[in-house]
Amino acid sequence: MAVRKLSIALDETVATGAADAAERHGVSLSAWLNAAAERALLVEAGLAGVRAWEADHGELTTAELAWADSILDATDGRAAS
Repeated sequence: MAVRKLSIALDETVATGAADAAERHGVSLSAWLNAAAERALLVEAGLAGVRAWEADHGELTTAELAWADSILDATDGRAAS
């Protein structure tokens, strides 16, 4: 996989928290930030998918959203590891 080296600036509390999290997970700060960015991009893609679906089918109902919440709650965060 090709990588691009970047210089970034983070708020001090974010930088400290990210470095601490990387250490807890046993990975480099770069690897942790890369994984965090990948997750953020997946969320954006998912939200875009929902917007596209709603454009074709109408907004999700309260009941549908509650059902989706129950599915997410049932995963107990296992998929986010």
